[in-house]
Amino acid sequence: MRQILVAAFAILAAVLAIVPATAAGTPVLRSQVSVNSDVVTVGDFYSNAGLLAEVPLFRSPDLGHSGRVDAAVVAERARAAGLVAASTDGLRDVLVERQSILMDAGRLSAMAADAIAAQNPDVVAADLDILFTRNPQAMHVDPSASEPVRLEQIVWSRNDGRFDMTVEMITANGARKLVLTGTAREMTSVLTLAQPLDKGQLIKPEDLTVLRLPRARVPARSLTDAEDIAGLAARTNLRPGRPLSRGDFERPQLIARGDQVTLVYEVGAMRLTTKGQAMASGAVGDLIDIMNTQSRRTVTGTVIGRGQVRVGTPPRAVAALDGAPVKETAQ
Repeated sequence: MRQILVAAFAILAAVLAIVPATAAGTPVLRSQVSVNSDVVTVGDFYSNAGLLAEVPLFRSPDLGHSGRVDAAVVAERARAAGLVAASTDGLRDVLVERQSILMDAGRLSAMAADAIAAQNPDVVAADLDILFTRNPQAMHVDPSASEPVRLEQIVWSRNDGRFDMTVEMITANGARKLVLTGTAREMTSVLTLAQPLDKGQLIKPEDLTVLRLPRARVPARSLTDAEDIAGLAARTNLRPGRPLSRGDFERPQLIARGDQVTLVYEVGAMRLTTKGQAMASGAVGDLIDIMNTQSRRTVTGTVIGRGQVRVGTPPRAVAALDGAPVKETAQ
């Protein structure tokens, strides 16, 4: 009886030992593996590797590189490591990629801009144009390091824009220091024309584009917001490539010098009109002189629309409309 109990406990122990492995599931070989260490383990290649997951099988490719490994060789080594259920799962090979942080000129420029902005609260990193004296060679940095990239120092002169920068990076060969020099110029965005604009032509959103210039070279009162000139017209012929200012634009001229216009006087239900010739150009609300083409007398009126001018004080304005020798300013 005792022998039977011992045998039963032995069988139960064997079953309990098998249960965790069965519950974990069957190992499945991955078609692509991405690692950030210098070895590729059983668990990198196979899902459900259990306690064998950390057992190394192969050396990883160099930082930032990849390579293919024969699936049959992977399965053979995994079985040799103790993962007896390992197979190729129908795969011919497995792609192994070694992760890295690629530190190129773009990333180093961003690091320099952020560091300068951190030292100068009134500087915006996005407004800095970074130019290295010599473009640094791109390097693969180990992402598994506790601090893969560390900025040791940066010194920037706001007067001439020059900077010196020292960076430490953890590469496949260990720590490496990089000393960089260059210029960091503060830039600003201003509006310019995307295409020529003739005098008197209304400005449209599609006529505008953004021009980035060093802040020190931007003229005063340069435009940065298209809303500031919405609905306005070019004061002169304008060409692309230079910053625009509010002075380049004016309200649209509804009357040009020499135009034939209608002089209008209204009071109550009474409306008097006659023809005249504009002695000056004008936009809505402008006061301009108009010559009555019949009497040859001149009155001053307010532009109220295209080809229309309202004249002022009733009695004298009417007299001028009728040909009396008087000049009246509109109210």
